[in-house]
This record gives sequence, structure tokens and C-alpha cells, in this order.
Amino acid sequence: MAVSVWYHVGSKNEQAGRTGLAHLFEHLMFEGSAHQPRGYFEPLQEAGAALNGSTSTDRTNYWEVVPRSAVELALWMEADRMGWLLPALSAARFDVQRAVVLNERRQTYENRPYGLAQFAIAHALFEADHPYHWPTIGDPADLRAATVDDARAFFARYYHPGNASLAITGDLDTDEAFHLAARLFADIPAGPPVRPVVAPAVAPVGRRIALEDRVELPRLYLAWPTPALFTAGDAELDMLADLLANGRTARLYRRLVHDERVATELAATQGSRELGGVFQVIATAAPGQSLAALESAIVGELARLASEGPTDADLERGRAQVEAAFVYRLQTLGGFGGKADQLNAYNVYRGTPDYFDTDLGRYQKVTRQDLAAAASSLDPARMVALSVVPRGQFGAALSGSVQAW
Repeated sequence: MAVSVWYHVGSKNEQAGRTGLAHLFEHLMFEGSAHQPRGYFEPLQEAGAALNGSTSTDRTNYWEVVPRSAVELALWMEADRMGWLLPALSAARFDVQRAVVLNERRQTYENRPYGLAQFAIAHALFEADHPYHWPTIGDPADLRAATVDDARAFFARYYHPGNASLAITGDLDTDEAFHLAARLFADIPAGPPVRPVVAPAVAPVGRRIALEDRVELPRLYLAWPTPALFTAGDAELDMLADLLANGRTARLYRRLVHDERVATELAATQGSRELGGVFQVIATAAPGQSLAALESAIVGELARLASEGPTDADLERGRAQVEAAFVYRLQTLGGFGGKADQLNAYNVYRGTPDYFDTDLGRYQKVTRQDLAAAASSLDPARMVALSVVPRGQFGAALSGSVQAW
């Protein structure tokens, strides 16, 4: 059995100067509630459950995979922290979890090779008033300045049934599932309406920036602002990323890593999000190779795709990869991915959990001409080019680069 709760709140719902609260609540929600003060991991794990949660720019999710006998326990605990978390949210508990988050930021980003790259890209792509400008984990100064009263106000605004989606999957009769949900959640007030976040337009200004880091090999990040999740162009760019870098036969991988051996690693992604996407190509230079050579090869391959388009074989391979990924996501009941997670994603972002066929259809309709147009939209004059170079080797960055911050 799987239980999944999505709250339609992420770092985009924060304000500049008050960042990090959504991710901080990912931690606080496991620490206890009014009727379960000793925390959430121990009682659920004692019942044989696996559980976790995560925060993104657009949503926060919590999940439990439990034996059939423990599904009511999982639902009861989700309901208790949704409706009765604040009585257990003390200043001491808040301070402890804030320290945990600050340490997580240090370990996961500040002290990890290339760990600050995505922060630098977000700062360069999005202006300071855009909700994607700051990182989901928050700014350290903002976290230190936050108070338990700030956290209480944030919770009251966003963590309630009117801003949540619940999915239950597995061997449970539908009527029984609805009965359990109604019995456990019905007494929780719906909460205030949450208005959609409106983001300013992203100015397509090309920038070349650089970071010096404790790394052995220079790495190049090329990033473009792209259409939002589920909007026109999103599926095409997703398939283009696979065509470029997913697998040993992908165009850029074959050229840069296998044939020319100028790169040791390569990746491409269409980061689809609610207010706008980010397309990235990331390449790590092989020893003795320059980032300028990588940039030239990547931009050249995109130009070739824009003018010639992919082959029929490329298109069929891309469609097969998409279909395999869709099936793979549904092989498990819950967790990160799985049926429960997918149902909630469609319900939160599209207003209906029954969106699987429509979503898959976006990719099945993509043509060679669509992929050529997607490549053409990645104009080098609009991209952010980030060079991450070893400390003391700023000269290894792309020419014309300035310090990221």
C-alpha cells in the first residue's frame, strides 16, 4: 500500500528575504504533531513502513509505503500533522531543525564539488524578484533571521486540505479508501484560498559567468529559459535532451565522449517546472581539453539539429525511451515516483489525476520538424554559460566570463 500527500507549496511561494521555509517544513513535518509528539519515523517504521518527503520549487510531498494493516496508521499520521502540527511546533524544535537545514546546505551544496553551480545559474537566469531566483533550500541569512512565528504563519497559509492532494494506491477497496480519508481528514478546516504565483517575464539576455571551486576538471553548464511544464514546447525539449545526451548512442554523447574524447561526462535536461522551464547541457572537460571546445561542439550540434532535424531512427529511439520512462514510473505503488506520486502530480498541476494518456500523447505527437524547432529555440545569444573551474584557474573559464557573484 502507498499513501502520498502533496502540498501545492514550494520555494516559489516564498518571498525574497524570507526563503527556505518550505524546505524547512519538510523537516518539521517529521518531528511530531499534537497527538504524535515523538516524531513520525519510529512508529511508522515499527509498523513496517518506508517513508520520506521532498521539496521542490513548486510542491512539497510526503509518502509512506506500508503493509495493508498499517494504511490507516499512515493516513491518521498524515491527517494529524496536517491539522494539528502547530501545537507541537515549539521554538526549540524549530531551532534544531533550522540548524539541521543549515548543515544540510553546507554538506550538500557548499562543500560538494560543483555544488553551487545550479544556484549560480538560477541567479543568472532569473531576476531577484522571480520566484525561481533563490534556491529551494533557502539563503542562510534568511534561515537564521526566520522566527517560529514566521513558520507558523507559513504553515497556516499553505498546509491545509484546500492546498493538498491525497493519493492512496494498492490493495484497498475504493469505497473503504474514501471512507478512511473522510473520517480522518474531514474535521480539518479547508484553509484560506491560495492564489497562483505570478512570475515576471524572463528576459532572454545571454550571460557568461564563472565559479572557482575545489574541482579537478573544468565543467561547462549551458542553460536557457524554456516553456513551463505541460505547455507547448515542453515535451519537445524533453525529447531533445534525450536525443542529445541520453545513452551512448545519443548525438552529443557519442561525439564528445566517445569519438572526440573531449568530455568525460555529459548530460542534458529539460527542467520542467510550473512557472517556466530550464534547458541545460552539462559537460565535464577531459584532461587537457578546454571549455571553449565543448561550447563550440554543443552549439554546433544544436545548429545542425535545427537545420537538418533528427533522423527517423533518432525520433523512434526517442519515443521508445519516453514510453519506457512512463511505464517505469508506474512499476511501483509509491515512494519517489510510482503510481501515487504520479496521480498527485497530475492532480496538483493539471487538476485531474487522469492525465496519463494525455501526457504520453504529447510525446507521441512530436515530429522531426518539432525537434528541429526545439533545437532552433536554444539560441546561443540567450543562454547562460557557466564555467566551473579549479581554484586559481579563472583563465580556464570561457572568454568574457565574469564572477558569478
